[in-house]
Amino acid sequence: MDNTVNSTEQYVFGLDIGTRNVVGTVGYKNGREFYVAAQYSQEHETRAMLDGQIHDIGRVAGTIAEVKAQLERQSETELTEVCIAAAGRVLKTVTTTVEHEFPEETVVTREHIHTLDLIGVDQAQQILKEKNDTRYKFYCVGYSVVKYYINDEVFSNLEGHKADKISEDIIVTFLPEDVVDGLYSAVDKAGLSVASLTLEPIAAINIAIPEAFRMLNIALVDVGAGTSDISVTRDGSIIAYGMIPYAGDELTELLVHHYLVDFNMAEHIKLSSTTDEEIEYTDIMCIKHTIKAEEVWELLHDTVDRITTEVAAKIKELNGDKTVSATFIVGGGGKIHGFAEMLADKLDLPNERVALRGEEVLQEVHFAQENVKKDPLIVTPVGICLNYYTQKNNFIMVHFNGERLKLYDNGHLTIVDAALHAGFPNELLFPRRGKEIRCTVNGNLRVIRGEAGESAIVRVNGKEVSINAPLQPNSEITIEESTVGGAANAVIEQLEEYTSATITFMVNGRNITCPKFVEVNGSLEAPGYQIQDGDVIENRAFYTVGQLAEFMDVTVDTQSDIILNGRPADMESLVYENFEVEWTTNDTYVSTEYVESPDAVAEASPEPKEETAETSVSEPQPAADQNMPVTEEKLAAETPKPLLQKDLVVVVNDQSIVLNGKEDYVFVDIFDYIDFDLSAGGGRAIVTLINGEDAQYTQQLCDGDKIEIYWREIG
Repeated sequence: MDNTVNSTEQYVFGLDIGTRNVVGTVGYKNGREFYVAAQYSQEHETRAMLDGQIHDIGRVAGTIAEVKAQLERQSETELTEVCIAAAGRVLKTVTTTVEHEFPEETVVTREHIHTLDLIGVDQAQQILKEKNDTRYKFYCVGYSVVKYYINDEVFSNLEGHKADKISEDIIVTFLPEDVVDGLYSAVDKAGLSVASLTLEPIAAINIAIPEAFRMLNIALVDVGAGTSDISVTRDGSIIAYGMIPYAGDELTELLVHHYLVDFNMAEHIKLSSTTDEEIEYTDIMCIKHTIKAEEVWELLHDTVDRITTEVAAKIKELNGDKTVSATFIVGGGGKIHGFAEMLADKLDLPNERVALRGEEVLQEVHFAQENVKKDPLIVTPVGICLNYYTQKNNFIMVHFNGERLKLYDNGHLTIVDAALHAGFPNELLFPRRGKEIRCTVNGNLRVIRGEAGESAIVRVNGKEVSINAPLQPNSEITIEESTVGGAANAVIEQLEEYTSATITFMVNGRNITCPKFVEVNGSLEAPGYQIQDGDVIENRAFYTVGQLAEFMDVTVDTQSDIILNGRPADMESLVYENFEVEWTTNDTYVSTEYVESPDAVAEASPEPKEETAETSVSEPQPAADQNMPVTEEKLAAETPKPLLQKDLVVVVNDQSIVLNGKEDYVFVDIFDYIDFDLSAGGGRAIVTLINGEDAQYTQQLCDGDKIEIYWREIG
């Protein structure tokens, strides 16, 4: 077999961060075979890890950095990304079923399958969250599909088949977040970023139990230093994962106390007992000893018996309270004398059906280094590397406001996707308007919007970026929530109904056009009145005779008759649209601003003004004394000031939407006018288009734009 490593291939760096050792492997996959370009193992100098969990991040990072440096020298390649696996400490598993129906018969693609997986992971996470009775916050570290279905029939692979409905049974594994955080922190301190994360038994089973064997009911036990990780197969799938917190360190600690040696010397005694007949060691008193391997076996017998009893009980529990057909053992702890035989006894299996897996499962793994022994110790490190090829590009992992997220990578992820996935409230992403005013104007609901606040401040790795920036793996994302703008503020004179609504009377044979007065909640209010939430605003359809005279700036001779539509009237009589008023004034001239008759205009002034609604720029100023004259200067000062706003009509999902209240509008304003729940993705990607092109959240809108907003279904 040609073991030559092709240096032009893309290397994968896998790291098995164990309780006693850190084992690194660098290689690449070619077809079904994997070529190892470099491998190196380094023991922890101290007990920096216990039961598979990092206790001293700095020391573990130092060991990782040494392994990294050695592998870089061997492979002559700079290593920046690493694949890792977590031990099953406080492991939780959830099995669930998810399905998706296509609108019509569809050819299933790889993306459909990956999206279905993600939906299953999300559903399992919700189930675990509801049932979690511990103080731990759990993080998904891996999953395995138990069964795939097309139209409710079992299929081994969905890709390429036509289907109306696809579904799957999926088993999802979770670990406490502090376990995962410790791994990430140590890797980061060693100058590496995580390319993929899986569970140690998932990595091991991909090597130790090929898919062809999974039709059988087989258990795999990965006996490490701190934990024994277990997985079970049946009917072609992995059906369960489990763990017990007992493994090789239990044996080492017994040797420490019995032979009065430090931990490293006890490890030497334990490992030597599996290969040598006699063992030499030095105790803490610096006295040298030589003992028989059989002595060590006898000393460890009861502890091995207890560990195998626990392992067998967990296997039966995971397998529906019954034994399996066979069991494979990997990991250094499983090499201890008598382990396989005792486990076979506890499982009620013949000895030949419980065996260490090493060289026989590594036939398709080739090493550039000479004299590499293919034993159970290297099964998991190689499996971690191979796991990269099944998980790469499926997920992106980032930190969002201190929380680690795992998102399905559809190639178009942005900061917004991470925020939505983390449950960051949508309203805290975009500028928030201040409190609005809702009132009615002439019987119609009117909403006066508050001022827009500031957008959320988004930083990636400390640098401020747009909320639409592409999502990069292993980024540190922080978002400071958006701010609320000022509350809505409007006065009567800003209403279009105040500036444009008019009423016309006939006074002494001439048409007089006046602005309509405004009532608020039944009371006449001044133009500067601040509109309040809930106000009922109406244009008054009449003047009093006194208000009409005040508006025209004339003084009526109250000693003479006032005639309204041919009947006697007084200053308090009501004058409606097109009513005729006749009166006598005490003025020596007639103001021509409101006179429509050309003859009268000519008589009143050598330079008459044309009578129009626009020339009637003064509006009535209600006052306690209705006979108080309104001067031209006062009327000019109270000229209405219209709001600076415009209406913009766009089409959203084939429905016309009118935007109003602003001078300019951006894409995100649409969400104020439509009912669209941005948190309801369920693993789907949001599609936002303007005139058929991808939209940016801050893109300016134009009149007539065609907008599409919808979830991209996996079909």
